[in-house]
Formats: sequence, structure tokens, C-alpha cells
Amino acid sequence: MEVRVLKYFLTVAREENITRAAEILHISQPALSRQMMQLEEELGAQLFVRGRHSSSLTEAGMLLRRRAQEIVDLTDKTEKEFQNKGETLTGTIAIGSGEAYTMRYLAEAMRDFSDTYPEVKFDIYSNDADHVKERLERGSLDIGVLLGQTDIFRYEGVPLPVKERWGVLVPKKCPLFEKEYVTREDLVGRRVFIAKRGVAQGVADWFGEYYDKMNIFATYNLLYNAATLVDCGIGAAITIEGAASLYKNPDMSFKPFMPELAVKSVMVWKKHQPHTAAVAQFIEFIKQRLNMQNK
Repeated sequence: MEVRVLKYFLTVAREENITRAAEILHISQPALSRQMMQLEEELGAQLFVRGRHSSSLTEAGMLLRRRAQEIVDLTDKTEKEFQNKGETLTGTIAIGSGEAYTMRYLAEAMRDFSDTYPEVKFDIYSNDADHVKERLERGSLDIGVLLGQTDIFRYEGVPLPVKERWGVLVPKKCPLFEKEYVTREDLVGRRVFIAKRGVAQGVADWFGEYYDKMNIFATYNLLYNAATLVDCGIGAAITIEGAASLYKNPDMSFKPFMPELAVKSVMVWKKHQPHTAAVAQFIEFIKQRLNMQNK
């Protein structure tokens, strides 16, 4: 498979129309149709359900779309890494992180790094730790920010001076809205939403026997949609304070757990993986920044 053909395929998959895709790609519609049929022959699978005016993906097509996007993204990233080999530090640093206070610390570091190296750009990917680690393994991320206990032996990294408190985001009409903090007993029988990573980061252990007494209405990976459920008064979302702080809504309030449950953050990168000059310089910049702050 050629990367060029995969880009053609992704355009057809996005547009769901071979004629419109051909116009975007500036090639003839018959030529693009032949390329797609040859791709199907090469893979031995039908990729499209072809109608008179549209083309939708088959199950095999949906699998290829996911894999093709990964290949194209990694190819584009690799090409950029080999461009601009002059004396000026250039390039793009791909960083993955969840919604957390930690990102503010990293944002301030990125701002200061850019003052010295203005030609370096950043590509920010937001998702939970599992997806961040998956992209680190594939090489589409250079750096990841992880919270709590993690299989750090797979990575090199530095701890960041940010602590994330766990708690619950509650709607204004909930009795917990007026409380300073929330205990295990407060959530017994209540409808709650919990981050999938929360269980792995010790939330279930913190609740102990009370965990099974809660009404876990939904799970989520990033808070935005769960916060919408909270705002609609459906229930409360168990989350970290840094994520909750992003939602400035007077009808919702974050209440930390008591006794406190907190996790630390760490910036990681893959072991034994060569870095571009920009990535290596940024890692060193963070290390020096931490050393100065610890003095």
C-alpha cells in the first residue's frame, strides 16, 4: 500500500462521494475509482458500499480508515522531523495529556521554551492515559503526561510538581453543593459518573465497601460530556480537580474527597527511542526547570 493511495482512501471515506473526493484531490473520478478498486483487490476485501450518489464504508473499510489515519499521521510526522536541518531549532513536539492542572504547568513551560525557540511548534493530543500510552507506543506522540501509578518501567520520565485531588462535580440542586468536602458515605445511593481511569488510580480502593453502594450511572474518559450530565441535574461526576476547574459554571461545583485522595503527575517518553533535536531540547528544558524550582 502506498501512502498516497491511503490518503486518497481517507478522502473518499470522509466525503462519502467519489466525485467530490476526486475534485478535492484534483484527479479524475475514473482514476480515483480505479485506485480504490485496486486497493480492494490488494487487500482482498470490499471497502465501500457503493450507491448511486454516495459511498459508505464496510466494516473492513472502517478498520482500514483507522489504520490508514495512523500510518498517514506517522508518515507526516516523520517527514517533518527530517525537514529544516539548519542551525535554528525547528520541528513539532507532540504531547499527550488528559484534562488536569498538570497541563497548566506544562503550558507555562511551553510558553517559556517558545521564547527561546520560537520556530518550535506543539501538537497537543487530549485523551485519557490509556490512549496517551497507546500513541506513545506507536510513536505518534513524543511525550505523555500521566497521573497516578503507571507502568513507568516502560518509560523514562520526570515527576512534575503538581498534585491532582480527586473529588466530585455536583449540580447546584444537589444537597452536596453546599458542603466543603464529600465523604464516602455522602455518595451512597447517589447516581454518579466515574472516569474509567479513576478505578485504576485508586478511587475504588478509597471508597472500599462503599463503592458497591453507589449507583454508577455512566463511565467516561474525558469530563466534558459527563459535566453536561451534571449540568442537566442527572447526577454527580467523580473526577480530578484540574479537570473540573475547566468548567466555569455557577450551577456546578467541585467538592474534594475527605479524607483526601490525590495523585501525582509524571511526564514520560519511551525508553531507548531517539528524539528529534526539538524534543530532546524540550525534555532537557523541563529537567533544568524542575532542578531550579527544587533548589
